[in-house]
Amino acid sequence: MRNHLRVIPPAPRSAEGSPVAALARGKRAQELSRTGARALLRRLTLFALTTGLTALFSPNANAQEPAPLAHGNVPGEPHHHLKIENEYARVYYVEVPPHEATQLHQHEHDYIYVSLGPSDVVNAIVNKPEIHLQFKDGETHFTRGGFAHIARNLADTPFRNITIELLKPQTNLRNVCAEVAIGAPLETCSRSSGLRERGVVTEIEFLTDETDVSLNRFDPPVGQTMTTTITPVRGCLLIVLSGTGIRKTAKGEAEETVNVGDVMWLLAGSNTTFSASAGKPWSYISLGFSGSESLVKPSAGN
Repeated sequence: MRNHLRVIPPAPRSAEGSPVAALARGKRAQELSRTGARALLRRLTLFALTTGLTALFSPNANAQEPAPLAHGNVPGEPHHHLKIENEYARVYYVEVPPHEATQLHQHEHDYIYVSLGPSDVVNAIVNKPEIHLQFKDGETHFTRGGFAHIARNLADTPFRNITIELLKPQTNLRNVCAEVAIGAPLETCSRSSGLRERGVVTEIEFLTDETDVSLNRFDPPVGQTMTTTITPVRGCLLIVLSGTGIRKTAKGEAEETVNVGDVMWLLAGSNTTFSASAGKPWSYISLGFSGSESLVKPSAGN
């Protein structure tokens, strides 16, 4: 008996169903996946770059805008307390508590500041490196305006100064007996010594064609009371720098005691008399303003 083996051929396959075709489909799927991933990555990268550049070059709606300094009826940065305002100057008493900071604020005008006590601060000017500054009591400096900054107090004591915004353009800066304006030319320092034997010294510290700054010191002999009368030839800002028990009298005004950090405007031709406790030294800084001879009594701030 012969064995008849029937060979059953495999069922026909279409080209799509062949192993080769399946492998091709797998490769295509992988390629499509990689292509999609690359496209997604490009979209994400483009989005990141776009938003990043927007953050770098476009104003941020949430960015803090610099506060102005108070003037007229306009309120301003809360650590700057407006004391005197006229057409020549705005005078602020500034106090920042220990380890606190001012708000970001704008200085539109050139200004002079006088330190009341030693201080240790960081000056953070917009778009510039921060500067660490340490001032001695009574240190006085001139700064060009046109910038915004934050002042941070690093000390355990309040940061205090008097800031005087100069509302007229300042030209021809010269240092005299102190380096008030960094880098300005230096003139010969001459101290008024006519009353030195009585304990009175006056020195011009700084000059522009519009403003002069002088330091005046009184150191009376022990047990003696020193009285001085000031009659400015033009409008004069006076800042009490040191001393205790200083009394001020002026025509038509009640006698009052003035303290360190007090500011006052003396009219041209007016007579104001100051006297200190017996044997007690005191000092003040004065600023004279060209053209202010006919100025009337200035308005007062806070």
